[in-house]
Amino acid sequence: MKPRTSPDSPLLFEEVPLVPDFKLELKARKAGHWPVAGADEAGRGPLAGPVVAAAVILDPRRIPDGLNDSKQLSAQRREQLFVQILATATVSIASSSSTQIDLTDIRKASLDAMRRAICGLAIPASYVLTDGLDVPPGLVCPGQAVVKGDARSVSIAAASIVAKVTRDRMMARADAVFPDYGFAAHVGYGTAQHRAGIERHGPCSLHRMSFRPLKKDGTEGATMDELLED
Repeated sequence: MKPRTSPDSPLLFEEVPLVPDFKLELKARKAGHWPVAGADEAGRGPLAGPVVAAAVILDPRRIPDGLNDSKQLSAQRREQLFVQILATATVSIASSSSTQIDLTDIRKASLDAMRRAICGLAIPASYVLTDGLDVPPGLVCPGQAVVKGDARSVSIAAASIVAKVTRDRMMARADAVFPDYGFAAHVGYGTAQHRAGIERHGPCSLHRMSFRPLKKDGTEGATMDELLED
């Protein structure tokens, strides 16, 4: 049997990490749209807490160094960039509560929070780049959904950082009100610690009762595998 050999150009067979840049924003500007906002959300997958969305219009002359998908950054680096983004960009934040998520569903609640964040910008956006597969309905400007947008657009990356840091801070405060679940440690995700807290104390008002394993009426609810993690 002929031995297997490594490819001559291994990088061509591996996924090259994406690095966000300003190309999509400049493309929109060339088409006559300015300013351009990036929008993203955090908190689709957790069992508890809100989903938080942010919209960010970056100043092209003052883009903070190191913007990237919030999942690729340490908590300390996210906090540093959060401060820089708020100091140099136009930012708007909105959220949908666990009650709203249960009344509709996580996708609709996420898109509604994103729509409100975009509409809340102090400087109206002429065009919006959103992370994922959907542009929120009800916008007064056109937009483009960008798969892996937080790794392709610095505006979306900035929005992902703002949304993530804001939500993490909210869940840290929730931990002081509901200390039995460890919200500060897992920010609402379905960890063993979190599930043990639910078993011992039952759910609190922050829990999403439409998510399994909290959904008890025999119908199927959202699962962690079915949701896009942040």
